[in-house]
Amino acid sequence: MRVVVTDAEVTLADVLSLRLAIEEPLAEGTRLILRQRGSGVEAKVVLGTSGAEVRDASVAVSLVGLGLTPGRWDTYLQHGEDPQSARTRIQCADPGFSLDRLDAYALSQRTLAYRAYRTLNGFLAVKIADAEPVADVRAVWFREGRFEVTGLLAYTGFDDDDSHHAARLALRRTAGPETSVTAAATVKGVRFHAALSLCDVIAATPEYEGLWEPSLEVDGLDVPLPLGARIDDVDGKRRRVHYPDTRVDGVPVRPCYTVDDELRLEVGG
Repeated sequence: MRVVVTDAEVTLADVLSLRLAIEEPLAEGTRLILRQRGSGVEAKVVLGTSGAEVRDASVAVSLVGLGLTPGRWDTYLQHGEDPQSARTRIQCADPGFSLDRLDAYALSQRTLAYRAYRTLNGFLAVKIADAEPVADVRAVWFREGRFEVTGLLAYTGFDDDDSHHAARLALRRTAGPETSVTAAATVKGVRFHAALSLCDVIAATPEYEGLWEPSLEVDGLDVPLPLGARIDDVDGKRRRVHYPDTRVDGVPVRPCYTVDDELRLEVGG
């Protein structure tokens, strides 16, 4: 039986909510199967039956109690109560991307983040990632000799309101003698803006070469927040996202991402 998801969302309560276009009612004992890529581990959930001649159905499955671990999980429907019955991979017509939804989801403190999405070949999958507090980057630019960045505080539990929090942007060298440069940052609710003089960075690096790691220190949070960019639909930013560089006193400076989508500042080289 052909099954197509027309709307897919993981709600704020970590419930996978699906709207299905179906050719015939779901049979008694139909199971939703999530299969982890690489390991082959599976989780199975028995669904209810629509019980009527319908062309669409709604499904809601809590992901919290299934013991799912970080990774990508493909989805299937297994029809009927026989565990050996055939399974159908679930097709998806919903791109599964709404930045507003993702922003709202990231406001809560979590240990795992779940996201439904459509694969490149048009099937429904669920991405699960560790969720630690992070300063999620939305824009990076150079202006008048400054490195500037804006974004959203994710998974901190802060309210998206008008409250202000004292904060500092820090840049630290990732190798060699410990060196850091700091500047005041602005945090309003969960939105942040920070700017730092590149002249100070060059002055702190006599050999004019090195990789610098930015972090945001916010009053009320126990540890500095790494600057990364994960709350969107662009994976592998190291290959896909390239910022223009600038020169300060003849030294090239360029923002870049690591393989884990964390922001770095490349000086020299």
